[in-house]
Amino acid sequence: MGENGAVYQPELITLMRAVLDDAAAALPEPKRTSTMMAEMASQILSCAANGERDPAKLKVAAMSAVVECSHYSHHISPERRVV
Repeated sequence: MGENGAVYQPELITLMRAVLDDAAAALPEPKRTSTMMAEMASQILSCAANGERDPAKLKVAAMSAVVECSHYSHHISPERRVV
């Protein structure tokens, strides 16, 4: 079962996996963490759940997770970094 109980066809799963691999290959090695991969996969699943099937658009969605994660990790004020 996918997000919100969605069931994905094998062809779509193959497409999403290929997009994730392609997006991961575009990242520098240090960024290819399990957390980043999960974030990118989540974005791909979200777009696919909304009917998106264009690999280029799915990759853009995956890469947006990278930008957001990088933004949050590098732009937290010093006060907020202290736990």
